[in-house]
Amino acid sequence: MNAVLSPIESEFTTQEEAQAHDAWFRQRVLESLADTRPAVPHDQAMARIHQVIADAAARRQPTDAS
Repeated sequence: MNAVLSPIESEFTTQEEAQAHDAWFRQRVLESLADTRPAVPHDQAMARIHQVIADAAARRQPTDAS
């Protein structure tokens, strides 16, 4: 996991950008691991996101005012 990527393999322009992203990502992982909220079951999470998608699609549909 500590492999150093060449600039060709890295998605970051500078080493500083890569290090900043790594620090940000590691912090997010630690926050997630420390989260005490109950887990959301997969089926429930998928139902929520499908509803969000359906609602967004409905807003994009032109209304039939005739």
